[in-house]
Amino acid sequence: MTTVLALLLALFIIGPLAWLAVRAFADSWTYPHLWPDSWTTHWWEVVFGDKALGVAVQNSLFFAPLTVLVSAALCLPAAYAFARFEFPGRRFFLIGLFAANAFPKMGLFVSLAALFYALNLMNSILGILIVHVLGTIVFMTWIPSAAFAAVPRSLEEAARDAGASKLRVFFSVTLPMALPGILVAAIMSFLASFDEAQGTYLVGAPDYMTMPTQMYSLVLNYPTQVAAVFSILLAIPSVALLLAAHKHIVGGQLAEGFQIK
Repeated sequence: MTTVLALLLALFIIGPLAWLAVRAFADSWTYPHLWPDSWTTHWWEVVFGDKALGVAVQNSLFFAPLTVLVSAALCLPAAYAFARFEFPGRRFFLIGLFAANAFPKMGLFVSLAALFYALNLMNSILGILIVHVLGTIVFMTWIPSAAFAAVPRSLEEAARDAGASKLRVFFSVTLPMALPGILVAAIMSFLASFDEAQGTYLVGAPDYMTMPTQMYSLVLNYPTQVAAVFSILLAIPSVALLLAAHKHIVGGQLAEGFQIK
C-alpha cells in the first residue's frame, strides 16, 4: 500500500513536469496517439527570439534579487529585535506579520491599487517592488528571527568577556551561526517574488511584465508548446534554489522559523 501511494505521489508531482517536457518539444500531437507525431526545437527558438518574452525574463531577474535585498534591509533588523528583545506587543506584531497573507491577495492588491493611483505608483518599479516586498515579509522576518534566537547567548557572552565589541560579536558569532536560516529566508523570498503574478499584473501591466504575468498572454495568444517552454524556464530557478536549500529546509530551518517563542 505504501509503495502504491508513493508511486501515485510521484506521478502527481512528476507527471505535469513530464507533460511539459514532452509538449515543449512536440511539433504536432494528435489524438489518440500517446506520443507526439514529430519532434522539434522550434518552440524554444520562438521563446528565445520573442522580444516580449525576453523582456519578461529580464524583469523577473531584476525584481526578484532587488526584492530580496530590500526585504533583507527592512526585515533583518526587525527579526533580530524579535529574537533578542522582549517588548510589549511582541507576539501580536509577530502574528500580525501574517496579515498580508491571511486573506485573498487580490482584495489586498485592489486596495493597494487605489492607494497607488493616489500616490502615482501605478506602472512603476517602486509600486511593483512594494507588492513583492509585502509577499516576503513573513519569510524574511520569521525564519531569521528563529535563527537569531537559536544562537546560544553563552557564546556571545564568552566573546564579550574576551574583549570583543558588540558589533564584532554580532559579525563573528551571531551572524555566522544564523546565516543558514537567513539564506533559507532569502531563497524563499526570492521564489515568492519570482512567482508573484496577481499584484504585479495589477500594478505593473502592461509596462512591466514578468514571467508569471506573461503567462496570461501566452495561454491566450500563443501555441500550447510555447507556454510549455516558458513554464519550464519559469520552474528552473525554483527547482534549482530549492535543491540548493534542501539540506537546511529538511533540517528544520524552515519549520523552526514559524514557531512563536
